[in-house]
Amino acid sequence: MVRRIVACLLSTILLHTVSLAEAQQPKKVPRIGYLAPVFPCSGSVPSLEAFRQGLRDLGYVEDKNITIECRSAEGKLDRQPDLAAELAQLKIDIIVAAGGEPTARAAKQATQTIPIVMTNVGDPVVTGLVASLARPGGNVTGLVTMSPELSGKRLELLREAFPKISRVALFWNSANPEQEPQIKEIKVAGQALGIQLQILEVRGTNDFDKAFSTITKERADALLTLPDPLSVSQGRRIADFAAKHRLPAMYPRMEFVDAGGLMVYGPSYNDLFRRAAVYVDKILKGAKPADLPVEQPTKFEFIINLKPAKQIGLTIPPNVLARANRVIK
Repeated sequence: MVRRIVACLLSTILLHTVSLAEAQQPKKVPRIGYLAPVFPCSGSVPSLEAFRQGLRDLGYVEDKNITIECRSAEGKLDRQPDLAAELAQLKIDIIVAAGGEPTARAAKQATQTIPIVMTNVGDPVVTGLVASLARPGGNVTGLVTMSPELSGKRLELLREAFPKISRVALFWNSANPEQEPQIKEIKVAGQALGIQLQILEVRGTNDFDKAFSTITKERADALLTLPDPLSVSQGRRIADFAAKHRLPAMYPRMEFVDAGGLMVYGPSYNDLFRRAAVYVDKILKGAKPADLPVEQPTKFEFIINLKPAKQIGLTIPPNVLARANRVIK
């Protein structure tokens, strides 16, 4: 009898000790790798802040129940594969590819097992990042920008705002596989509008001076920029060139307006980055990237910056101003 009592007491003490040890065991804090092609990890970067806000909305507190390991190429895009490999070696839980196809591609080449959430890829099916939008397969999912369809719309809005334009210069980064379908879409739109396109290849930062010289020599009367990390990294140079030569210009992202650009039309990138946090949350709770459908934009922006318009003597028609989501005065 005494032995049974002693055995029961010992069992109770042992179970209590194990339960106490488990209770005191610190929970693993998820680590998110954030790979950015252009914008730095420090300072107030709208896209990164939007992603962080998305996490906060879902109950995550940075450095408490989640951590972010950020790596940025800061415009040196050839560094992306090495930075992606560095994140993969840290054995993080998820990589957020905070750029277009080249960023997501670098992440996928670095790991076939760590889940990857892309934030703003044009068409991941065409470029082979996913099997389909409905069932991505593999370790990549996330959000797309519908870039080819939007590129033609940008040209249409540019002509609507400036009906007299007939020759539009366009930067083309042949190293970015997303750009070819966009070029095709713009050619179709240009033919319908009677606009001649001046397509200028830029594969690196040193190519822009030559492109600017060609635009001036061949007298383009407007400028169009495609979504591309290289062009985003040179946003200030492009906007300054357009202002200096009094060229109306259309851009794909808000960052160009922040750099002094005239007009932007495209998806809300801040909304895409906030929604990327939802994917992170689902994956951390056990969902597999292969089973999470790739989603398209739900919010779009048409922004007009009247400051450069006034500086170079451009007048935006009232009907175009009325269509803008936001007019900066």
